[in-house]
Amino acid sequence: MNISAQIKAQGPGRPKDMEKRAAILAAAKALFIRNAFAGTSMDAIAADAGVSKLTVYSHFGDKDNLFREVIRSRIQDLLPEETYLFDPAVDIRQTLLRVALTHAHLDCNAETVGTFRAILSDCRQGNPRYGKLIWEEGATRTQGLMERLLQQAVDAGQLAIDDVPRSTVQFLTLIKGNLMMRQMFGCTECPESYIEEIESTARAGVEMFLRAYLPR
Repeated sequence: MNISAQIKAQGPGRPKDMEKRAAILAAAKALFIRNAFAGTSMDAIAADAGVSKLTVYSHFGDKDNLFREVIRSRIQDLLPEETYLFDPAVDIRQTLLRVALTHAHLDCNAETVGTFRAILSDCRQGNPRYGKLIWEEGATRTQGLMERLLQQAVDAGQLAIDDVPRSTVQFLTLIKGNLMMRQMFGCTECPESYIEEIESTARAGVEMFLRAYLPR
């Protein structure tokens, strides 16, 4: 009997054990970063999580879906929807600075860079759908949330923007500069000065964005 048939034979049973689910996600995240998608097996994930392979399949169905859940969980943990809340009582500069610093630190930290390196490795091996998946769960989701924030700021008269989708891309580019690419290629010799540069780049990006889009 194959894995899928075994799962169906089990019936509904008791509710899923959320601790096991969390352990599977944690193990999968570590292994995907270390070995990329192609180099990570469901057997290895089960072993690291301390569960059976059948339990992994019963929670996530297949490796593709598990990978999607890993990416979705990580992004929602690090960039929750609350990051993009617009409060008309708060100066837009402070709101954008909060978003900028969160994004800059996230995109330039070692674990995020490791994830992107793993994805690029899989793309090089002919698996571009995994790159597309992380784009959909990461960039597309966060861009939509950022567009909503900027549109709310426009509606409240705090910004003057004709093309909100384009300005969103401009904002996200300005606050990061080339810092993530430098991290990808290992060109960050001094962690302390690099952190300072991340923050100063984010702050400068916000100021440049506001010079373009503050109402005149």
